[in-house]
Amino acid sequence: MIHGVEIKRLVTHVDERGSLTELIRCDDPFFEKFGQCYVSVSWPGVIRAWHWHKKQTDYFVCIRGMIKVPLFDLRPESPTYRELNEFFLGDDNRIVLKIPPGVAHGFKNIGTEPCYLLNFPTEPYDPDDPDEYRLPYDTPEIPYSWEIQYR
Repeated sequence: MIHGVEIKRLVTHVDERGSLTELIRCDDPFFEKFGQCYVSVSWPGVIRAWHWHKKQTDYFVCIRGMIKVPLFDLRPESPTYRELNEFFLGDDNRIVLKIPPGVAHGFKNIGTEPCYLLNFPTEPYDPDDPDEYRLPYDTPEIPYSWEIQYR
């Protein structure tokens, strides 16, 4: 796994009333700090990529639908420099994915309904000085195919 990337498996408690799932707690060992929280809704097949941050850590949770999230380590000083990982988040794999600064990431809605992605970044968005760096989803600089992989 890319250095600094972590996963928290989510536990859902169910009874006759419904369910409750804790996402992130301030005392989680992998949690750094709270900057803000937002939800991103994407239609089926939509790809949002690539981007990364120099200061901000992201915590992705897909609360509805299914997404695939590739990560690519852009940090020359990292022991996993240029390593690629792929994760599946959502209804069928309830996890929080921690994405450290310097790791390029994106996601694709692989379901048939809109997906709802929550992010808990460690820094609030500053429109005057955005900590966002981008490449096109199909850049040759990242060796990744967004197509379905038959394994």
